[in-house]
Amino acid sequence: MNSRKWVRLFLTTLAIGGVAGIITSFFVKTASYTKWLNPFDFMELLGLLVFFMGLGFVFSLVSQTGFFAYLFINQFGLGLFRTFWPTVQVLLIVFVVFDLVYFPYNAADGEGPLILYIVMAAAILIYGWIIAKIKANQTNQRAFIPALFLMVVMTAVEWVPGLRTSGTDYAWLMIVPLLACNTYQLLVLHRITKTDTEKAPKGNKKINPTNAGQSK
Repeated sequence: MNSRKWVRLFLTTLAIGGVAGIITSFFVKTASYTKWLNPFDFMELLGLLVFFMGLGFVFSLVSQTGFFAYLFINQFGLGLFRTFWPTVQVLLIVFVVFDLVYFPYNAADGEGPLILYIVMAAAILIYGWIIAKIKANQTNQRAFIPALFLMVVMTAVEWVPGLRTSGTDYAWLMIVPLLACNTYQLLVLHRITKTDTEKAPKGNKKINPTNAGQSK
């Protein structure tokens, strides 16, 4: 994949993170907006939009860093575990889903209801399952587990700073852009690399990193 496509992927993902950050802030930080609506203060509202868009940009960068780390981890796992790599990924997914319930609940000293953390972890798992199925349908069925690994494990790792903050506002402001950016990168990368593969001359076939580990 040439540099022009990488730049386009970077900028598009960055924009998605910014838009997701603003939209999430409308629901999570409603009071911050209503404060400047009555009386109406355009500059303060614009400042809020720029601030939350900036947060979305930052979370987009975190997502993109995690995505490229995932590509490396996938290749490394294939080389180390070979045919056992899918099984290792499944075990890691189960472990992370458990951690998404256990550690946030303990960090809150049991103040919030346990069911809330269970629903949160289940929602991320279900969402990741749906996106992984879409990815598998667009490529091949062996892509399902690596895609689910990205959507659950890598997203959870990227989300750690949000989970460590007091309150839930920052956590919500972070998880939505992360999921949006990871989803976009996962579903679009194979289309970009497929174009390059089709244009490559015979005997010089390029490797598609999105399908790495799916033909073993």
